[in-house]
Parts: sequence; structure tokens; C-alpha cells
Amino acid sequence: MKLLSLAVQRGEDFNSVFQEASKHRPNALIVLQDSLTFTHRKQIVDLAAKKRSPAIYGLTESAEAGGLMAYGPNRADQYRRAATYVDKILKGAKPADLPVEQPTKFELIINLKAAKQIGLTIPQTVLYRADRVIK
Repeated sequence: MKLLSLAVQRGEDFNSVFQEASKHRPNALIVLQDSLTFTHRKQIVDLAAKKRSPAIYGLTESAEAGGLMAYGPNRADQYRRAATYVDKILKGAKPADLPVEQPTKFELIINLKAAKQIGLTIPQTVLYRADRVIK
């Protein structure tokens, strides 16, 4: 398997990056999440659909915006965990003394409308494992 890594510095770069990627005929896309890809998620989702490229994203908002699938930390759980830290700090704990936590709950979201749009069939066994399926 060959990995092609393409960096984007500005939102207007996505069109040219997708053009460059399509020259290599990618089998799939992995869109890493940062503030730029989150802000332009609809544009990225639309470009992936136009190129008929299966793509996976790190945040559920991308699947909700029409992306094929998302797999990442459950943010509601992260917010709950953050609230326990706020509580401890308000009760006098020093932030520097609190341990750093890694996410422990992850969720898989599959968008069947997006799968149909690019002509992809998601196996039933994968759908059963999904935390949520968008129909």
C-alpha cells in the first residue's frame, strides 16, 4: 500500500489538493482533523463525493455533513470528563497536579446516503458495529 500525504495550508487549497490526489488514483482518504478541516468539512465531503473517494473523518460532524464515515473520540464523554476536572479545580486542586487523560470512548458513524452516492456497499457486519448509521 502506498501512502500519499498532502498538506493544506488554507481553505482555498482543497480543490488543488484533491486534483493532485486524483492523479494518483487513491483507494481511500483519511482526513485528519484540525481547525482547518473542521471549518471546511462540507467542502471536503463534497470534493470526496465528486471524486467518488471513500473517506473517513475523525469527527462525527463530517459524517453528518455527508461524509462516508467518522471514527473518533466520543466528545460528549470528553466534555463530561472535562467537567470533573473543572469541579476538582474549583474545589482547590492544582491543575498541574491533575493527570492528563486520553479518550477511552470512541464512536463509529456510517453514512449510508454517502455510501450509495459513491456506489459503495457497506457490509452488514460493519453496520452492526457502528454506533450510529445515517440513512
